[in-house]
Amino acid sequence: MGGVIGKARSLAALEALESNVRSYSRSFPDIFSRARGSIMLTEDGRRVIDFLSGAGALNYGHNNHEIKAALIDYLASDAVVHGLDMATPAKLEFMQTFSSVVLLERSLQYRFQFTGPTGANAVEAALKLSRKVTGRQNIISFTHGYHGMSLGAIAASGNRSYRAAAGASLSGATFLPYDGYLGPAVDTADYLRKVLLDESSGIDKPAAILVETVQGEGGINVASKEWLRSIQAIAKNVGALFIVDDIQMGCGRTGDFFSFEFAALSPDIVVLSKSLSGYGLPLSMLLIKEEFDAWRPGEHTGTFRGNNLALVSATAAINIYWRSPAFSQGVRHMGELIRRRLETIASEHGNGFAVRGRGMALGFDCQNAEVAQAMTRNAFEKGLIVERCGPVDQVVKCLPALTIDLETLNQGLEIFEESLVEARK
Repeated sequence: MGGVIGKARSLAALEALESNVRSYSRSFPDIFSRARGSIMLTEDGRRVIDFLSGAGALNYGHNNHEIKAALIDYLASDAVVHGLDMATPAKLEFMQTFSSVVLLERSLQYRFQFTGPTGANAVEAALKLSRKVTGRQNIISFTHGYHGMSLGAIAASGNRSYRAAAGASLSGATFLPYDGYLGPAVDTADYLRKVLLDESSGIDKPAAILVETVQGEGGINVASKEWLRSIQAIAKNVGALFIVDDIQMGCGRTGDFFSFEFAALSPDIVVLSKSLSGYGLPLSMLLIKEEFDAWRPGEHTGTFRGNNLALVSATAAINIYWRSPAFSQGVRHMGELIRRRLETIASEHGNGFAVRGRGMALGFDCQNAEVAQAMTRNAFEKGLIVERCGPVDQVVKCLPALTIDLETLNQGLEIFEESLVEARK
């Protein structure tokens, strides 16, 4: 009883002190004290399986001990942690490792820009650079897209609730239908091509086309390789930069390091954040084709860009997981296991449920926000953290750590199924 009272007091104190803007603490009302791998422990010792992974920021799990060892060694050496954008061995090692292990193996070549520590700041930088390069203002974004909460990023995001909270006029972006938005019979890439080539369509020539290959917050909507290739070609034809927002779906989430590899794309700019640091430390960057690196010194800056501690953990993650194709193969295999299990659950427990995604980014569309809400609430009570997404939060999103073991995964999926059954009663 004392533990229950203590938790209630702690949560009440949090509620009294923290802003109303808090979100995840409402969905998962407990005090979390420790975490390792795919397990989080509450202050009173309850074991909770994590299928959220820091909203995609913990692809290698909580407190990954191999990555942690590199961080501890670095901190013990009194090496530079904060250095603005000054040169350090940690920065150089990261760029050289990323270039040789990730980029060259994929026949890609980019310059690195370390932005402020959030994905939204990296998106802002990508949009600013595109406008600077082209001299144009308009950004083509897509229905159900999500790119961050700062003013420029939210202007290119579709969710009305998030947009309304901006409290300012949001301009500079034109929304066009994502792949499948108008149904399987309509090729929305053809529509995009037509309106951009039509001088009287009313849509200004864009500085950039900004796209997610899998829309995470938008409901785990998956674009086909053919559609993505068409979008890239359209960008080139109209003189716009082609930007892939790989903040949530990059760093292995879809099975390859970059989510666009399966379509053999070569974006002009790639936006990375979330799991880039490998440890949940804030780190964001742009990969920019050299011919588009038009910045003058200091035109996009920030006090906490390129944090050296995060660069150390990012380098460790690449060395541990990406020097062999085995890790990617394991992610794809595990993703197929999750998909098959979710499809079985969908077929056995009701009509209309749909499963979609790529790799280990899966969405379970309940078609009904109330069912999805009840399901995630039940899941947390039973020991599973799983969150919702989609236009009205009707999709339950599965983002387990890429390093999750099979036993823990199956335990989580059992809770997932039990929670759905109870939600439909």
